[in-house]
Amino acid sequence: SLADLVKLAGLLLTWLAAWYLGCLLASFMPKKPITASIANLQGIGRKPVLRAPIPKRQKCDHWSPCSPGNYAYRILSGGGKAKLAKICFEDDLDIPLYCNNLQRFLGGWGVFCLVCVLFTSYCIIDSTEHSGEMVTFIKNAPEGSLLLMVTHDDGSTRLKNDARKLIEELGSKEIWNMKFRSSWAFIAAKGFKLPDNIQKEKINHSDKNNRYGGWPAEIQIEGCIPRNLI
Repeated sequence: SLADLVKLAGLLLTWLAAWYLGCLLASFMPKKPITASIANLQGIGRKPVLRAPIPKRQKCDHWSPCSPGNYAYRILSGGGKAKLAKICFEDDLDIPLYCNNLQRFLGGWGVFCLVCVLFTSYCIIDSTEHSGEMVTFIKNAPEGSLLLMVTHDDGSTRLKNDARKLIEELGSKEIWNMKFRSSWAFIAAKGFKLPDNIQKEKINHSDKNNRYGGWPAEIQIEGCIPRNLI
């Protein structure tokens, strides 16, 4: 009927007018806010990405800090020709202990590194070739000293029995077991007793399964020492 045709034409004209007005308004609106709004809508419901904070470096590169009132230490033996022995105490002492200048002696290469810590005074000696000097050094270390020792390459061939006995008296359980190129690290106290729960000594022998050919893998001990003991 004529009335139905008029209604249909009216609806068509209304739709065309709405479409035209929509296109006209869209041409005047900036595109960036629309893009941002779409991005915001897409982000709804997404789980937030949690990023762990960069860990803070601790003294002597410990994974966790020592409690207040404690000294931090780390002793790392050498590994092969390239990885040098290293002793760290409170970050004040962090040196390769002259192990980059290996002393040559009859029987091969090797360094026995020893550090004496007394409050803030540090003494350094690298010895195997001069085993007697090391004995004198240990005997002259004052009461209340910490003695940190480590090997790089071979620290046993020229180590005399009197030096071994002296180190045994300081608490070492492995000094008599040290062999050619054994990796060894040890911390001792002179004049006081170290806590039972800290790492004091570790050894690793050279064998057919060596990590570095003729050299065993490096070893490490670390821990925290109460300041009131020293």
